[in-house]
Amino acid sequence: MSPFKIHFWGAAGGVTGSKFLVESGEDRVLVDCGLFQGLKERRLLNRAPWPLAPESIRAVLLTHGHLDHVGLLPRLVRQGFRGPVYGTPPSLEVARIVLEDSAEIQVEEAEKAAREGYSRHARPEPLYEPADVALSLPLLQSVSLEEWRQIRPGWRFRFRYNGHILGAAFIEMDLDGKRLVFSGDVGRPEDPLLYPPQRPDRADVLLLESTYGNTLHPKDDMGRDLALEINAAVRDRGTCIIPSFAVERLQTVVYLLWQLRKANRIPPLPIYVDSPMGIDVWSLFQRFPQWHRLPEDQFGIMARSVTLIREYRDTWKAIDDSRPKVVVAGSGMLSGGRVLTYLSQLLDQETTRIVLVGFQAEGTRGRNLLEGAHELKLFGRYTRVAAKVRQLDALSAHADQEELLWWTSQIRERPAHVFLVHGEETARDALRVKLYTERGWEAEMPQQGQVVTL
Repeated sequence: MSPFKIHFWGAAGGVTGSKFLVESGEDRVLVDCGLFQGLKERRLLNRAPWPLAPESIRAVLLTHGHLDHVGLLPRLVRQGFRGPVYGTPPSLEVARIVLEDSAEIQVEEAEKAAREGYSRHARPEPLYEPADVALSLPLLQSVSLEEWRQIRPGWRFRFRYNGHILGAAFIEMDLDGKRLVFSGDVGRPEDPLLYPPQRPDRADVLLLESTYGNTLHPKDDMGRDLALEINAAVRDRGTCIIPSFAVERLQTVVYLLWQLRKANRIPPLPIYVDSPMGIDVWSLFQRFPQWHRLPEDQFGIMARSVTLIREYRDTWKAIDDSRPKVVVAGSGMLSGGRVLTYLSQLLDQETTRIVLVGFQAEGTRGRNLLEGAHELKLFGRYTRVAAKVRQLDALSAHADQEELLWWTSQIRERPAHVFLVHGEETARDALRVKLYTERGWEAEMPQQGQVVTL
């Protein structure tokens, strides 16, 4: 076979911005098209010119609908891409919701920065606008799980169930006799809402995520520590804020809160779910019942156990509620969304508790809190941190080191090439050492912009 190339356009040396271009002859396929988040040097890459002309890309394949995997698609389309964008049916619905929300936030933040003067730019410009999303949506084409699709003769792909979030998949790609596997984000074998991931049995080339490559998640009861934090907030007559990713984590958190309340492990206090996008995703769980564990009739019961907030004016009503309460709000890494409004009003109060339930990328506000920041910049102003902060890794939607080893354990023959992606350097290196020690696999750690010829 002729050689092919893999271009590491994102999630190489960091967690966000997943983008991997496969090039074979004149054909180019992009796996994921994610937004960079966190450190400014990473975020600036969102505005950098594409290394290759977008119109030269034949297709985009999406592993799932999270922002760091789909969030730059409207910009790719805006600058010339017109090919199909393939994903599983739920992933494309999640992507639509995420992209429409992202475009609105981009525009709102640019307008707010211009109005209040906290941008260095005289005329702050959004990365893209709703019109760019509208141009992107007709390109979305759904592909069922296990269904092989041909890119050209000798080049095909399929999606396989991967847990993590609703619709998530890993990709098996056959290219002129070689099997490439793109892990996407690997889910966990035991998740309250999702089924265990399927696992690949062959990989000549493996791109493996390493978000928690140096970590083992606690095996404890997921609800125990959550109940401890909520009950402490009740004793302090304060607010327990749970920043949450709108897709799957928010639904899982609400499910756990519902279970805790039913078991009388927390009192019947107000629970506000403030994430319009998360509420929209809620309906997808009802539309795609075969993708998750929870019976359809229980979603209505769960919804009635909380107060769902769509309108921004109701955010302020929740803030003004002086009773002990729980607030579940986007976004999970405090990079935007309604949670910032709550923090701007409650972060400086010692009775506030912040419970982080997902990965916090380097350079995000969530990571800063974990590392002991004494103040956070919110809406151009610094707010003192008096709240108590705790992370609950047991609630993560990402496989840990042990679970990643489990996920790869059915691959019968050693891959010729293993590339560790979607992880910070310490996590990638720990997983690299573990794979070599336990499997004899030699893994590489590609850097941003690197091109590998195979």
